[in-house]
Amino acid sequence: MMKVIYENQVKALGACVEEFKDAEMFILFGDNAPEELRDYCYSVSVNPINGTIAAGQILKIGANEYKITAVGSEAPVTLAGLGHCTVNFSGQTTVDLPGTIYVEHKPMPDITIGTVIQILEA
Repeated sequence: MMKVIYENQVKALGACVEEFKDAEMFILFGDNAPEELRDYCYSVSVNPINGTIAAGQILKIGANEYKITAVGSEAPVTLAGLGHCTVNFSGQTTVDLPGTIYVEHKPMPDITIGTVIQILEA
């Protein structure tokens, strides 16, 4: 049985979210997203993290599962506090950007309103 470390649901899509698809990344942000960023974000609620987000866990987006390969030091802080985090599908194991969670290099899922996002620990 997987332990749910984090769970959220997409409430709205910014007008320009597709622009980051080519860069293989997406951005989550809570209701207080700055105006200049809102168009590029998937809107979520600000939800708590139940534990520690770490490499080796699973990021589940709808029915798609991605192994987490690296976690920036700021990502859990901003995710819990603001609902904000960048998810990068490069598969890299080193952190370039502290606000980013990196996952294995697989095609990005389609994310729509109502898509459930979870971080799971085996």
